Amino acid sequence: MQHSDICIIGGGIVGAATALRLMQAYPQQRIHLIEKEARAAQHQTGRNSGVIHAGVYYQPGSLKAKYSREGLQRTIHYCQQYDLPYEQCGKLLVATSDIEMQRMSSLYQRCIDNELSPTLLDAAQLKQREPNITGLGAIWVKDTGIVDYVKLTEHFLHRFQSLGGQVSFARQVTGLTETNNSIVLETTQGQHETGFLVNCAGLHSDRLIHWLSEHLDMAVDFNIIPFRGEYYLLAEQHNNVVQHLIYPIPDPELPFLGVHLTRMIDGTVTVGPNAVLALGREAYHKTDVNLADVKDMLSFSGFWPMLKGNLKSGINEMKNSLFKSGYLGLVQKYCPKIQAQDLLPYPSGIRAQAVAKDGSLIHDFKFVTSKNSLHVGNAPSPAATSAMPIADAIYDQCQRFL
Repeated sequence: MQHSDICIIGGGIVGAATALRLMQAYPQQRIHLIEKEARAAQHQTGRNSGVIHAGVYYQPGSLKAKYSREGLQRTIHYCQQYDLPYEQCGKLLVATSDIEMQRMSSLYQRCIDNELSPTLLDAAQLKQREPNITGLGAIWVKDTGIVDYVKLTEHFLHRFQSLGGQVSFARQVTGLTETNNSIVLETTQGQHETGFLVNCAGLHSDRLIHWLSEHLDMAVDFNIIPFRGEYYLLAEQHNNVVQHLIYPIPDPELPFLGVHLTRMIDGTVTVGPNAVLALGREAYHKTDVNLADVKDMLSFSGFWPMLKGNLKSGINEMKNSLFKSGYLGLVQKYCPKIQAQDLLPYPSGIRAQAVAKDGSLIHDFKFVTSKNSLHVGNAPSPAATSAMPIADAIYDQCQRFL
């Protein structure tokens, strides 16, 4: 049996940032990170749009608002310090109808409340800034950027290992048992005993929480429900179609932000994502089905009220997933230049969304603890932006136990 003082489960950006932060704080401790894949950042971290979020949408005072605002500055500073690729290209939130113009006014105020410095643009100013974008007006958020989160994660882990931390890839955790003074992990490479466990398992974080539910400081009242975000890549001739990130004005009644144009750090432009209920936590393709995951989802009491409350939008998302013409229409609202033949295949991602037993989506980051463990229970977007502040929050809570 292996032993560690602290064990982190999950090799995405949150787990990697946490491992580095704890190694810096406790250089004499044996700290071990375990990841079930053969390399880091294979799920949410490596399958997103690469945006460094400024915190436009989030409830003022929420962890998401606070951590994304701080995380943006720290991510950019880190990239500057270690010469990692990033670009602060800014974001335009484009209104294309009268109702969106009304929503834009509220969203502008939300930006102010979240301590950003937005600029309102009329149609002419928008066209001057982005000739290929059509709209009645827009909000310009200059702070938003783009980065390669996989490279950032790998850099965190390299530094973690250089300080004496240990990483085990291709090692899946299959069970947890908590005693008075430690936690024993059952893994595909044998048992591992640790004095303190940090759960950053993302798509599977709630399963680890359920394994230790009798020891936790609160009742486990949520499950992870996976939503697939499908993207397209624009044909190469459109790499310069926009100079900024282009987002629609979101419908406040819907849980996700809508299809947008994203300049990637490699110079390409992606379209997406949508938000389709996935039939598996790693069901990245439309035909992927994991029967065990589906069974868990259908047996969760919060699934059915969640489905009922979002049925109309869910049907629309599914329709646009099946028919490219519907997806294209969402883009052509603000970028009529894009045609169906311009939308090329691109890997999908899965959003690990925590849903409460009453069917409501849990919007903020969520942490759960026991005597010997701390669990990141809900960390969808903007968790990648917020990875370093989340790691600090985990360190702060760990001090009560270590």
